[in-house]
Amino acid sequence: MIHEEVAGAKFVVIGGGTGSFAVLSGLKNYVQDITAIVDMADDGGSTGQLRDELGALPPGDVRQCLVALSDSPKVRDLFNYRFEEGTMKGHAFGNLFLSALEKMTGNFAEAVELASEVLNITGKVEPMTLTDVTLCVEGQDGKMIVGEDKIGRSSLARCPKVELRPAAVANPRAIQAILEADMVVIAPGDLYESIAPVLVVPGVGEALTRTKAVCVYVCNLVTKPHSTHSLKVHDFAAEIERLAGGDFLDYVVFNSALPNKALLDKYAHDGELSVEADIDTLKKQQYQYRGVPLLSGYIWQNNHSSDALSADRSYIRHDPDAIARQLMRIYFT
Repeated sequence: MIHEEVAGAKFVVIGGGTGSFAVLSGLKNYVQDITAIVDMADDGGSTGQLRDELGALPPGDVRQCLVALSDSPKVRDLFNYRFEEGTMKGHAFGNLFLSALEKMTGNFAEAVELASEVLNITGKVEPMTLTDVTLCVEGQDGKMIVGEDKIGRSSLARCPKVELRPAAVANPRAIQAILEADMVVIAPGDLYESIAPVLVVPGVGEALTRTKAVCVYVCNLVTKPHSTHSLKVHDFAAEIERLAGGDFLDYVVFNSALPNKALLDKYAHDGELSVEADIDTLKKQQYQYRGVPLLSGYIWQNNHSSDALSADRSYIRHDPDAIARQLMRIYFT
């Protein structure tokens, strides 16, 4: 139910993948004016194959944001449907649909607008850039690793260099949305694969420091062994601000609840650990912090053998409504 005091407020959610999906899924029940700003560096799975074979811009994260904001359950299911056989095995219908619209219109931004109409979404989805870019991140050996999919499987340097090749041109509508927002939310997600490709686009950092919006970072639930191992909540926040080129955060929200031991042990076996909060260090930061239970009671599992082209999925998830309610509390503070 939309609260009348927030009816005219403008919210922006930055990121990609399942993190943005969780934030948007919850937030749309409280806010009408939402702009999802999406990274455009994905090159793995179905998205990567469409980029390689069609020369299309990456549709995967855009599709997830469109689905999260949709008010049409059947169409949502259609966009997430993955083919189970034939040459299209593993492809999500929504990815194919967006790529077809891009080819038909010759304009990815227009393709997203048309898909938004079909899905009857609450709010808007804006690609951060319409430049065909490749993500490059500094590896542990000091050499640049090229390609998001490869980056996800490689060991990265501590506080690595991150760049897009060629240099990206910011989508002016995305920049304008940040400047006009009442709240900007940096969604949880892969720090260097989903969040960094947005923050390093020229103009984004400046917009985040200039905006009068309340800027909130929702921290990840677990670390990743090759990129964010041993990072605590304040380390994630520090990297977010480093990548953006300045201190802009007003709040950092993190999960204070632990999953069951069996699930924790499974993650630990894979080198993924719960993100810890050092309260003494958090008290010294320029932003305020909120530690609250954010875990979903539902444990998602990938039982789709046809998902051959998609990346590995996690099993622990944020609770979309828990995130949204915390964001509403901050907004009304």
